[in-house]
Amino acid sequence: MNAVDRIHMAHAMLLAARGLNGTPPNPRVGCVIAQGETVVGEGWHRQAGEPHAEVYALQAAGDQARGATAYVTLEPCCHQGRTPPCTEALQRAGIRRVVYAAQDPNPQVNGRGEAALRAAGIEVGSGLLAAESERLNAGFFMRMRRGRPLVRCKIAVSLDGRTALADGRSQWITAEPARLDVQRLRAQSSAVLTGIGTVLADDPQLNVRELTDEVNRQPLRVILDSGFRTPPEARLLSVPGEVLIFGAGSMERKAALEGRGARVEVLASTDGRVSLAAVMQRLAGLQINELLVEAGPVLNGALLTAGLVDELIVYQAAHVLGSTARGMFELLPLQAMNERPTFELLEVRRVGTDLRLTYKPAITEKRTG
Repeated sequence: MNAVDRIHMAHAMLLAARGLNGTPPNPRVGCVIAQGETVVGEGWHRQAGEPHAEVYALQAAGDQARGATAYVTLEPCCHQGRTPPCTEALQRAGIRRVVYAAQDPNPQVNGRGEAALRAAGIEVGSGLLAAESERLNAGFFMRMRRGRPLVRCKIAVSLDGRTALADGRSQWITAEPARLDVQRLRAQSSAVLTGIGTVLADDPQLNVRELTDEVNRQPLRVILDSGFRTPPEARLLSVPGEVLIFGAGSMERKAALEGRGARVEVLASTDGRVSLAAVMQRLAGLQINELLVEAGPVLNGALLTAGLVDELIVYQAAHVLGSTARGMFELLPLQAMNERPTFELLEVRRVGTDLRLTYKPAITEKRTG
């Protein structure tokens, strides 16, 4: 592969990113059809159930696809789903060569797409900008490889790391630009998760405020509510979009919530709390790729302790709430410094008057002494 291949694949990656909000549970995929340096067709997967990126690009290329190279950000599919196999579409169009970025982790495709192309006499290259493709589809790769969604915790904090006053009030820690940025996070997420504590304290809606042509779906809103204490008059039950409540407890309360349109499921519990492992398994079964957590310190701490925080996004405001205000994570007391959870800083961005800090858990060996 050469510099021209890299240029076309980078173009395909930009196209794939245009499907950031609409493709779940499918991956975000872009495709460029080129004759040498000349692009003759391009496309991206826009929404689950609609044609894949390769089909849109082939339609744009028309007869110029014959003898051309297709650059695809993910291994072309080879099975019949809601749409026909892309490997067959590429073959029918007369594509001579296919270069794809990352191998599809879906067991129905994994390596089989490439094998089908080679069997059809098509030259295949792979691995070009594979890391970029995986980052764009981190949730899809997580679900396929580990059987759970990618968990992204969003926390708004003061300069001294506090998330709410002692009585639980937290509106508003950050300014409007940061809150608008959170809307974008919700839009690209398959689901938004919170706990009953946040529901009772803040009465949030957890939805995307405004739908557009590019943001045309609401994420699934998930509540962990072991005792079914969610008030039937809660605001999140009064706005459009699906609500799923995991818990146990009174069947009368369960029926009342179902009567308000919520989907209510009973999951396994541990020490009176819904099992986080059961929650993740169930959400994976619902094809949730990216899970955005907007919760308080109890649930944040439980997820961190369970090793279920894949990314931490902290919106930090330039004010102080003091030592009596609530913190970010409720954890068991540490016995030594080497027990502390550590993170790697990935990005710092200014959002209005606030900072957006993105971290991922650091993989470190525990120190002694």
